[in-house]
Amino acid sequence: MPAAPVVVVGIGADGWPGLAAPARKALTDAETVIGGPRQLALLPDDVTARRCAWPSPLRPAVPGLLAEHDGRRIAVLASGDPMFYGIGRALTEVLGAERLRVLPHPSSASYACARLGWPLDETDVVSLVGRPLPSLAAALHDGRRLLVLCADAGTPADIAALLRDRGFGPSRIRVLEQLGSGGRERVLDGTADTWAHPPGDPLNLVALDCLAALGTLRLGLVPGLPDDAYEHDGQLTKRHIRATVLAALAPAPGELLWDIGGGSGSVAIEWLRSHRACRALTVERDPARAARIAHNAATLGVPALRVITGPAPAALDGLPRPDAVFLGGGLTEPGLLDACWNALRPGGRIVANTVTLESEAVLAGHYARHGGELVRISVSHAAPVGGFTGWRQAMPVTQWAATKPPPAR
Repeated sequence: MPAAPVVVVGIGADGWPGLAAPARKALTDAETVIGGPRQLALLPDDVTARRCAWPSPLRPAVPGLLAEHDGRRIAVLASGDPMFYGIGRALTEVLGAERLRVLPHPSSASYACARLGWPLDETDVVSLVGRPLPSLAAALHDGRRLLVLCADAGTPADIAALLRDRGFGPSRIRVLEQLGSGGRERVLDGTADTWAHPPGDPLNLVALDCLAALGTLRLGLVPGLPDDAYEHDGQLTKRHIRATVLAALAPAPGELLWDIGGGSGSVAIEWLRSHRACRALTVERDPARAARIAHNAATLGVPALRVITGPAPAALDGLPRPDAVFLGGGLTEPGLLDACWNALRPGGRIVANTVTLESEAVLAGHYARHGGELVRISVSHAAPVGGFTGWRQAMPVTQWAATKPPPAR
């Protein structure tokens, strides 16, 4: 890796004229400048350094390309703010923050909020650059403003189609092109329902005023989405029980969940929806259910859910250690609960549900050994009783929840 600091220069659509003196000096002093073809084309002849375009895929190429220019003064070009969905993150992971000197430029989000009169600190931002389109769905909430960083000229039309599919067709869409370029800026306006603009400039950002159509299913931020939000064959942790499961699992940013016996994937999906940095994998032996889990995850905006098709505990071999585990069934499978407990990180949480006496006995045994909480949850729904209304009770659920202690010293 290069010994000298790598200077990361943010550049806008206005190119060289928009750079401050320190950024210009860093580029004219460099012996090698690395960047995307569009950014490299913005440099004048005064920059005599060797110009290297990032290959595709970019992320795996970062260490090798930096090593190739070891010993040279390196500058890296980035769009806008390098630390805002930019190359700065990858460079920090490879080199460490102490090896970088970052000279940021206003981000596209800053320009967009300035043009729209939106407070940046109250505006959610979703990037679709190198990320799947369905990940946008988790950020759609009636009445919210949203900025979407687009991959190319075709992304706005894809966004409009997704909004229509998710019940947000009345939402206003504005495509802001060439932000920060001065006279080349352009805005396209419309709604998702009526969007008919042809693809425009590939350097664009979409501003959404989210508006749900009448009758669109409301998906809140807290656990316990409506059961109707999921496609399922009956293997679904029902809404009220699911809320207690997620409360006991207590998701936190960056943590990994194992959802064993995924069914419809509801617990893992709502774990992921709790924070964009959460991670989850689900193990499901039935291929049809595994496919349904992936479909539900994409529909509800968390396509990053990893679905593993196979029986547990055999399918658990080689998986990264979890911070939390949920078991919605299969508790009588020999060795399964022990395997999950042993894999769990210290301080991690485990939650297991059952409705059968046989599995309840297994949970009682682990409660005796590991402590935690053993509770029985009963939910009743109002239902017609002749011409009146009475309570119809669902099968009570026994739930064991425990936290794994740190190892003894």
